Amino acid sequence: MTLLELILVMVILSTVLAMAAPSLRGFFTSRRTEDAAAQILALTQLARSQAICEGIIYRLNFDTQQRTYWLTSQQAGTFEKLKTGMGQVYTLPKDIEMELDGIQEDGNDKFLAFTPHGTVTAGTVRLIDRRGQAMEVTCPTATESFSIVEGTRIYGQYVSQ
Repeated sequence: MTLLELILVMVILSTVLAMAAPSLRGFFTSRRTEDAAAQILALTQLARSQAICEGIIYRLNFDTQQRTYWLTSQQAGTFEKLKTGMGQVYTLPKDIEMELDGIQEDGNDKFLAFTPHGTVTAGTVRLIDRRGQAMEVTCPTATESFSIVEGTRIYGQYVSQ
């Protein structure tokens, strides 16, 4: 190979990378939204199974202002954070907003409740990225499991795809 051929290959590679870079930026943003939705889904599954196994009520709590969520369990009549690794407070990335539909409220507390009987609060946690794409962690009825559904904004409302 000559030096000229090597330079030509480098120019072609840099041109292709420059054209692909803008589309990759959107890929990583959507991955963060999907990862956050998967994490919330995992917490719902853990809370439901622990509530059934231990015979106590679990809650998945939300703070929409701080964009945080965490698990608590009922201990001696009050709800306390879990003392395991899953008991930490999780924060959404700064470019993701959270909307709650059908979530229980008790004063300022917003939460999904998981009972020892296997029932849950039917509701939706919607995560919206800066492009307006939404991922929903949703449970339509008290006896079903949560699942992740992609949503699209139509006339100001998010509709499941």
